[in-house]
Amino acid sequence: MTKYMSTKQQNILIIGAGLCGSLLALRLGQRGYNVAIYEMRPDLRKTDISAGRSINLAFSDRGNKAMKLVNIEAKVKDLCIPMNGRMIHDKEGNTFLSNYSGREHEYINSISRGGLNALLLDEAEKHENVTIHFNKKCKSVNFENTTALFKDYLTKEEFIEDADTIIATDGAGSALRRSYYLERKFLFSFSQDYLTHGYKELTILPSETGDYKTYKSALHIWPRGDFMLIALPNLDGSFTVTLFLSYDIGEYNFNNLTTPEIVTEFFQKEFPDALKLMPNLVEDFFENPTAPLGTVKCSPWHYKGNTLLMGDSAHAIVPFYGQGMNASFEDVVEFDAVLDKHEGDWKTIFTEYEKTRKKDTDAIADLAIDNFHEMKDHIANPIFQEKRKIEMALEKEFPNEYSSKYSLVTFNEQIGYRKAMLRGRAQDKAILNMLTDGIISPSGDIKNILDKVKTETEAILEDDKIAGLH
Repeated sequence: MTKYMSTKQQNILIIGAGLCGSLLALRLGQRGYNVAIYEMRPDLRKTDISAGRSINLAFSDRGNKAMKLVNIEAKVKDLCIPMNGRMIHDKEGNTFLSNYSGREHEYINSISRGGLNALLLDEAEKHENVTIHFNKKCKSVNFENTTALFKDYLTKEEFIEDADTIIATDGAGSALRRSYYLERKFLFSFSQDYLTHGYKELTILPSETGDYKTYKSALHIWPRGDFMLIALPNLDGSFTVTLFLSYDIGEYNFNNLTTPEIVTEFFQKEFPDALKLMPNLVEDFFENPTAPLGTVKCSPWHYKGNTLLMGDSAHAIVPFYGQGMNASFEDVVEFDAVLDKHEGDWKTIFTEYEKTRKKDTDAIADLAIDNFHEMKDHIANPIFQEKRKIEMALEKEFPNEYSSKYSLVTFNEQIGYRKAMLRGRAQDKAILNMLTDGIISPSGDIKNILDKVKTETEAILEDDKIAGLH
């Protein structure tokens, strides 16, 4: 067993065996704790439970940092399909590839949610001190007594479990967060903001020979101003396609796409090249649910040393930076680092963890909303494309001196989201201002551009600091 065994044999109860919960269980199991996870759904390794939840996700450096921590990086790599950039599709079916970085080694990966979750559960179960219970729904948590009330889906019986510590990784609809909110035992702040858009999962099936019907190594985007379609590749040759569309605004919206004819007409008009690849469109559209997109922020995440919210239960975000899973995995890395310092003192661990982590999860939530507008609208805008050209050239020529906002957030896992956001936004502002004023252009001298961007960025950061914006 590990060196931590001598310190204690404490019992930790984890609510939710999704990506964050299964990773946390694996790490705490490695550290020698007794861990029991309770999950309301059946075991995804035995039954298919995807049902319209994002089947694949964007996996990048912050998430990989956690895989290194638990020593399964190579196994996870086998589940990944590298995506080097965004493949933009216009209405005429023309495409152009916009790389994520000017550095060759920087790319994101498409990964199967189910495949990764199954791997994490398998790895966690290798530890005798970790047990996983399925079909057990948490109804409420008594955070003063550190007990949780569950209902068994199969027997319908209710039962109470107690532990030394309860950590809830039970997602945006968290039972622990609801208990914090409803019990009113302490001052608990909570906000849930929905976009006016929802999303629906669709599929591009593999060709008859099992191949990909379109370019494999990119995240495909059809930006259309107020709405968009995206597609990510799967290992079996298919693509998971997601339509992001308003519920009730615009000529076409989820509320008025009610017949096969209207759905087909909408795709024919807006996404003709995608429609050609999707003979199964109508079937998928009416079979799969339409789900909302929301941001959850709350505080505090913990109650004394008894209970803690982690992952989406503490900070659910919209999917437009591809960082939801990565942020939850990074939670475990940050939590592990605090455990190293204060092991045994849960109250200090929880307080310290939230203090270091919350500013970063708030930042990625805000960045994800920004990127929603960027992806559906700005990436088709000429000045935005000029900005990207300049950024790619800077990253290529000066790989150690410049990183775009996207690179800072996605590939610079050694700096926090908040720092990445503040510097990235200042750089964006600097480049766009100078492009608009004709001070720089994509054809200018690249070293001269770098100097100007650096100087202007520092000036903006300094102004923001004086204005109290960070």
